[in-house]
Amino acid sequence: MTDATRKTRRHFLHTTGTLALAAGLMPLAPRQALASQPANQGLASLPDARTLDFDHTHTGERVSLVYAVGDRFVPEALTTLNGFLRDHYSGQVGTIDPQLFDLLFQVRRELGTDQPFQVISGYRSPATNSRLRNTRGGGVARHSLHMDGKAIDIRLAGVPLADVRDAAKSLQGGGVGFYESDQFVHIDTGRVRYW
Repeated sequence: MTDATRKTRRHFLHTTGTLALAAGLMPLAPRQALASQPANQGLASLPDARTLDFDHTHTGERVSLVYAVGDRFVPEALTTLNGFLRDHYSGQVGTIDPQLFDLLFQVRRELGTDQPFQVISGYRSPATNSRLRNTRGGGVARHSLHMDGKAIDIRLAGVPLADVRDAAKSLQGGGVGFYESDQFVHIDTGRVRYW
């Protein structure tokens, strides 16, 4: 093989490899660009985008993002929300049921507010659930849906707690618990029931 042939072959392989790499990354590029933009740009400008905002009362963290567009959930947003709603005692991250986000979106729409949800509790690991059950004198279910990522305890600043409860109940999307003395409403995607 001559030097000229080697150079031509090397150039061909380099060019082909570069094109193959670019073609493989192309489907990812738009998602990465959209995921890195603030919620008020990119996906948020789509007419069927669904946005949620949260303030975590225990960690002090805040998040605002588009979690779904039309009938599709945004995978990057779900990953972010799983981390945000982690067990704040242990740091363990669970998988939150995306239907829970739709329930929260509908609650906020029903109330006509864009206030962020104040999160008291999201995911709860089995170990944390057991410890809380043994130290709190009741109020923590043995098989809590928090452990399955199907429950959240929230409130909305400036919105009466009873209004949050009533909006959630009207949707009949799962369980709704009213904890007036602790200032939160429990919402879950389990069977419809109220307490």
